[in-house]
Amino acid sequence: MNKDDMILISVDDHTVEPPDMFANHLARKYLDDAPRLVHNADGSDSWQFRDVVIPNVALNAVAGRPKEEYGLEPQGLDEIRPGCYNVHERVKDMNAGGILGSICFPSFPGFAGRLFATEDPDFSVALVQAYNDWHIDEWCGAYPGRFIPMAIPVIWDAQKCADEVRRVSKKGVHALTFTENPAAMGYPSFHDAYWNPLWQALCDTDTVMNVHIGSSGKLAITAPDAPMDVMITLQPMNIVQAAADLLWSRPIKEYPDLKIALSEGGTGWIPYFLERADRTYDMHSTWTGQNFGGKVPSEVFREHFLTCFISDPVGVQLRHMIGIDNIAWEADYPHSDSMWPGAPEELWDVLTANNVADDDINKMTHENAMRWYSFDPFAHIAREQAGVGALRKAAEGHDVSIRALSHHKDGDRQANALMEAARSNS
Repeated sequence: MNKDDMILISVDDHTVEPPDMFANHLARKYLDDAPRLVHNADGSDSWQFRDVVIPNVALNAVAGRPKEEYGLEPQGLDEIRPGCYNVHERVKDMNAGGILGSICFPSFPGFAGRLFATEDPDFSVALVQAYNDWHIDEWCGAYPGRFIPMAIPVIWDAQKCADEVRRVSKKGVHALTFTENPAAMGYPSFHDAYWNPLWQALCDTDTVMNVHIGSSGKLAITAPDAPMDVMITLQPMNIVQAAADLLWSRPIKEYPDLKIALSEGGTGWIPYFLERADRTYDMHSTWTGQNFGGKVPSEVFREHFLTCFISDPVGVQLRHMIGIDNIAWEADYPHSDSMWPGAPEELWDVLTANNVADDDINKMTHENAMRWYSFDPFAHIAREQAGVGALRKAAEGHDVSIRALSHHKDGDRQANALMEAARSNS
């Protein structure tokens, strides 16, 4: 295998929602009260919903910009690539980046869709359903075989959330985005029986629950005046906490078909985490009362959890300590961790440096994602047209040049823009 032969399916990308997304999917009686994208007098754009203003219209959507602009949060659609919000341009960007398939997380509603919680339960559910129908029918439906559809939850009501999982499963959806810590958002914890209807619905429909870093709104921040680098470095700690919370939880033991993806969490930390979990079980389970039915936590982890990485040389080197069937690849387009459009080159360098066999490459780049998410792109796209080289050939002439897009003036943007953007997504 060579670089151009790789087939890449990304299990973590992001959508910047277009302004007309509710037009075809929300009942007429709700349209006037729906969230709307407003173009402000200063040239910025912001989503507004009742008394809530989402200032970060394009959360960290800096793909195609020089690194010097990564700290300048885009304030309008004119400061981002059209591929962030236009599905036709997105597919061109995917082709240019050699990426066959993609899961797209939401932006303005938050990863868990809490923005849509109102005093009117019918209106709230209608907003969730309209968002999901837009995402499934218009975004993913425009290019069959290119996107793994993922629903947002009814986070404030476990039974209604379960109902929505079952509804969208009939449209071919096997992924649900969710918070990494519902307790941090004021809801019952993962350990509470409140969520039982959701666990059952996920299992019945073979749906993966995707917990994304930062989806609880609680970032690992050591001090208000700590350098931004501290927060960026510690971002995966949210996922480490979520992994521990869920691994030791009751649902993992009671729902053997439950599947959880640790989205944008990286993989290099997992061997130590599993070692620590097994040690904890060996030393303390007699008094904590934990019982995995003759298995150890690391075995249970590999039965229930999917992990993902961008390049992660340590994780690739230790892939068999993690579980080769539990690792998928991500591009994180259009965020600042993404290497688009050069992601295949970065990934290939890591794979070759670690002498990764073709079978392992195939599992991590696309086969695991296809299996976990019940996704078959080859029902729509010939395999020989799905590799990095073939996709890039189809994108010849598409502009992927790095260009300064920010309209901010020097000094008019606070240094903690990325932190503010991450917080806003809770």
